[in-house]
Amino acid sequence: MVEINKTALYNFHSQMGGKIVPFAGYEMPVQYGAGIMQEHLFCRESSALFDVSHMGQIIVRPSMGRNDSVAEHLEKLIPVDLKNLGKNRQRYGFFLNEDGGIIDDLMITNKGDHFLIVANAARKDIDLKHLNEKIGGNVDAHLLEGRSLIAIQGPKSEKILNEFFRDISKMNFLDVRTFSYKGEDIWISRSGYTGEDGFEISVEDELVEEFATDLLKSDYVNLAGLGARDSLRLEGSLCLYGQDIKEDISPVEARLTWAIQKSRREDGERGRNFPGATVIYNQIKNGVDKVRVGLIPEGKAPVRGGAKLYKEQEGKSLIGEVTSGGYSPSLGKPISMGYIFSKSGEDFGKRIFAEVRGKLLPISIVDIPFLPNKFKR
Repeated sequence: MVEINKTALYNFHSQMGGKIVPFAGYEMPVQYGAGIMQEHLFCRESSALFDVSHMGQIIVRPSMGRNDSVAEHLEKLIPVDLKNLGKNRQRYGFFLNEDGGIIDDLMITNKGDHFLIVANAARKDIDLKHLNEKIGGNVDAHLLEGRSLIAIQGPKSEKILNEFFRDISKMNFLDVRTFSYKGEDIWISRSGYTGEDGFEISVEDELVEEFATDLLKSDYVNLAGLGARDSLRLEGSLCLYGQDIKEDISPVEARLTWAIQKSRREDGERGRNFPGATVIYNQIKNGVDKVRVGLIPEGKAPVRGGAKLYKEQEGKSLIGEVTSGGYSPSLGKPISMGYIFSKSGEDFGKRIFAEVRGKLLPISIVDIPFLPNKFKR
């Protein structure tokens, strides 16, 4: 029997009317009384507060020597420039296997004397094992216990946090700072997974309910659950691990090559030394056989993950599969993402067909993101 965990905010969610469902081994709120649609729109217009404490917070310290040695060893597993990642800065990256497939996608922060990795909930134990097996002799890596992670997302997020912390407005996208709340350190990064400006906040378990309650005193913020988080990230064309990216999908196929900096490319000063490098460089140079694209159904019915894609309505030529799909509250229509068998984006605008409940329905290939991001650069 699979053990179901609870975050430190579990009772708080129940008291606030959250509808609790199992997700990634945790009991999590999928929505509250207002419903997913209103939570989504309120986030886009004002701000929403999410519990993301199921995510893994992994501390990576040097076994000996300085923190730049941690960057050196992490670069053996992650094709991202960590050596030049400044103190109190964050970067998106991923662990890769020897075939170039994505073991997990991550947010990585240089905290000065250590690195902090935020990993997906269902992969955090796998990530920790991977770290310890590959570079454990050179670093000390462990899951951080006793701290929750919450996210406040939306255009009013800065205004709300400014009531608690000075200099929040000076933070740019992917800046990380330490502030004090009730005498305890609170770590805030200007980041998130909604496509909106926002912040992710690591706070002691004992204080997280009090802090969440204080935040909700503002008229500019409402609670939101996993349902709105999923529809928001889909509008921003942000990948969900286990659906849009997984171990048999490479960053090139997923159109995440932008995350591999010049110094880590084939001709870069620190290229060629991570798992799957030969595969990744070959794909960058010669193209891939499948690529992630946006999809917009012509009807009102959402086309969800798992739907097969065909070239013609007769269903003779299979050309791809949907990985994520649902209704877009901001656009007022269904949207999807998936992979098509193609070398590039020359198929944008093409009309193909998706199999939904035994019927083949028209759907168009479009570029992504569906909505432009609003990060504070």
